[in-house]
Amino acid sequence: MQNYPKIYILYCFLFAGWLAAGCNTGTKVPDVSHIPIQVSIERFDQQLFRIDTNNVAAGIKLLDGTYPDFAPTYFSEILGLGPFSDTSTRIIEGVRTFVGNKDFRALQDSVEKHFADISPLEAELTQAFRLTKYYLPYWQVPKVVSFISAIGNYGAVTVDSLVGIGLDMHMGADFSIYRMVPDYPDYIIRKFTPEYIPVNVMRVLVQDRMPPKNDGTKLVEHFMDLGRQQYFLEKVLPHIPEHIRLGYTKEQLDFCNENERMIWQYFVQNKLLYTADWQDVMRYIGEGPSTQGLPGEAPGQIGAFVGYRIVQAFMKKHTDFTLEKLVNTQQVMSLFNEARYRP
Repeated sequence: MQNYPKIYILYCFLFAGWLAAGCNTGTKVPDVSHIPIQVSIERFDQQLFRIDTNNVAAGIKLLDGTYPDFAPTYFSEILGLGPFSDTSTRIIEGVRTFVGNKDFRALQDSVEKHFADISPLEAELTQAFRLTKYYLPYWQVPKVVSFISAIGNYGAVTVDSLVGIGLDMHMGADFSIYRMVPDYPDYIIRKFTPEYIPVNVMRVLVQDRMPPKNDGTKLVEHFMDLGRQQYFLEKVLPHIPEHIRLGYTKEQLDFCNENERMIWQYFVQNKLLYTADWQDVMRYIGEGPSTQGLPGEAPGQIGAFVGYRIVQAFMKKHTDFTLEKLVNTQQVMSLFNEARYRP
């Protein structure tokens, strides 16, 4: 496991690298310094582990009063303790066990060392929120809190007017605990790093505006939703490398760019774009080490790349079509048809 100084230096280096990348590639980013948003991450995780195990009920009541939107969801769903009530015996005993467990306390200690100074993250989210407000004027700025899920794979969550960051899911790919969880293969673990926090936060926020499609939805519609998400991320996180926003390795993105025409022809020739078969849909929009049917270099969730390129083609042709319209539209097939995507 890396010690704290190495993780902190890596994170600051990446943050500086994103800024440099944006400048060097000629990315045009609007000046949003005048927008009065300043992100301050509230450390729910720290307050939770300060609960006195001899007086858990009082600690729960205090957290519920401080975080009325988040605490019930955290205890009931993220920790899985059942229906929430600050007087529930099950909740009280569950919290007592959780905060008193030496392994979970050690996990929280590691989180606090890795994220002792979260000001670089607050700065990145401040810029992302300002850009979001610039593009979506009626967007309501959420409160931001941090938590741990006991390695429960909650990277970021939205609850009403709040977004939560699961810091224990961003400890670095070499954090030894991840290897002890059989459900986390390498292609998932490599994304458990600090650089993915802004991506995960902004993705769950935009997903709130674009709820998942129902069963029976065509594959191409799923592509378009993933593409719209990626276009949004491009605009609000312009300094984060494209492969990070997509969740690919750099080599996987290079493969996609070099073989964009072949990837598109695969879906056209196999008549897959209009399939609604759930197994087919998940094969191309779900995460995985690679994509079945394509060369091994092709990443999982290849639909995000395809959809992103289609949306980029549409937006290039329709320069007056705003990001707000793109996020809010329900007519994704009209976007697809008008894009006339031909790599």
